[in-house]
Amino acid sequence: MAKINLKKLIARSDVSAVIHDIINVTKSPVAILDVDKNPLLGNKVEDSADCYPIDYEGQTFGWVTCGERGAPIVSFLKYLLRTEIEKKSLAGETLDKYQEIAFHYEVAEKITTCLDLAEVECLTLNEAMKITNSNNVSIMLFNDGKNALEVINARGTEYEPKMTIKPGEGIAGTVYSTGISEIVNDVVAERRYKIGKNKVSSLMCAPLKTKNNIIGVINISSMEPKIYTSGDLKMFTALASQAGIAIENARLYDHLKETFINTVHALAETIEKRDPYTAGHTKRVMDYSLIIARSLNLPEKDLSRLKLAAILHDIGKIGIRDDILLCQRKLTDEEFEAIKKHPLYGEEILLPIKYLKESIPGIKHHHERYDGKGYPEGLKGDSIDVIARIIAVADAFDAMTSNRPYRNAMHHKIALEELKKNSMTQFDPIIVDAFLRANDLTTIVAGSLGKVEITVYSQKHLSF
Repeated sequence: MAKINLKKLIARSDVSAVIHDIINVTKSPVAILDVDKNPLLGNKVEDSADCYPIDYEGQTFGWVTCGERGAPIVSFLKYLLRTEIEKKSLAGETLDKYQEIAFHYEVAEKITTCLDLAEVECLTLNEAMKITNSNNVSIMLFNDGKNALEVINARGTEYEPKMTIKPGEGIAGTVYSTGISEIVNDVVAERRYKIGKNKVSSLMCAPLKTKNNIIGVINISSMEPKIYTSGDLKMFTALASQAGIAIENARLYDHLKETFINTVHALAETIEKRDPYTAGHTKRVMDYSLIIARSLNLPEKDLSRLKLAAILHDIGKIGIRDDILLCQRKLTDEEFEAIKKHPLYGEEILLPIKYLKESIPGIKHHHERYDGKGYPEGLKGDSIDVIARIIAVADAFDAMTSNRPYRNAMHHKIALEELKKNSMTQFDPIIVDAFLRANDLTTIVAGSLGKVEITVYSQKHLSF
């Protein structure tokens, strides 16, 4: 119930005026007292005067002493008290509703607009801990293969990674099965509690729901004695509802992305099958490119577009005639000019695909040179997209270390020397340096090539 200060209430000018008018009209001595019967307002009243409570729903806020004719003032103060309590209660409810709406909006803006599963999980955990300032929080998703709930992400010490609970088992399993959120403020007395090794005082658990399904639960617990309220549970359940939808959307997005990547790989492999000498080229260029990117600490966004660009860097060769693409001798200048069009063909093929828009610069410009003497646009230095500069090094290295109809593969050590030799001219020196110092480079190339006859050819045959 709202807290009312009777002294301040009767001191208001509008209230005080009405009280004095009633006293003047009734000609009755009246005294208004606080709950402890200390005088607040009024004249001295005879001991024989009656004392009436100013109360609301069983709670007394003050007293009125008066004669028989003072009853109207008691009725007025009770009415006034009820009105003030209802106004404050309504204001409190409005504030609570505003805060709830603001919370829903903030959570929705943060979580439901994100399609990265790991980021959705972290945002959900952060928001859950904000709600009640608790020690531990975890997300458990149902694993079809194990037929159990599995901890996929957690904060604090209570929840162990990959811990599993069967549906219907313990509190989390019960909430998953029923779809009903629960508060347990006395965990010690709760026989169903089976999570973790540390002592937990109290906890809440809410289901992660999608439109048609329950995909898991979210748990929050406190090691110290804590009384979770129905308000806490309401906010926690609201968060769980938002999180369930966001997690499911992120998982669906991951599935679509994986399907798309597999389709892209299949498309790239189709191009490779035209030329048996380039088998595995796409995969190796992608691996080398990612090695360089990680050595440079490129952000995740650039890693994603690099991966797609590396897979599809030669997609434009679908537009090159077989007699040129499969030629088993050194190319003529005219044939090489035809080959040089494949980056433009690649751009033309992929431009209608919105998802690949940010990867196209890496595909179109992976044959540009750092000194500006490359193709198709003669870009120079940093004006070449970093993705293209990375693929240029990876593509050249794989071309040099692969057998071709017109030459044998170079040993990888010689190929690395060629990269260093052409640093600052054909290749970005920072990219070359990143490739050379990459910790896992040796793991990929060493031992896979063996000793081969080394024949050095002109630059135009090292990579196209």
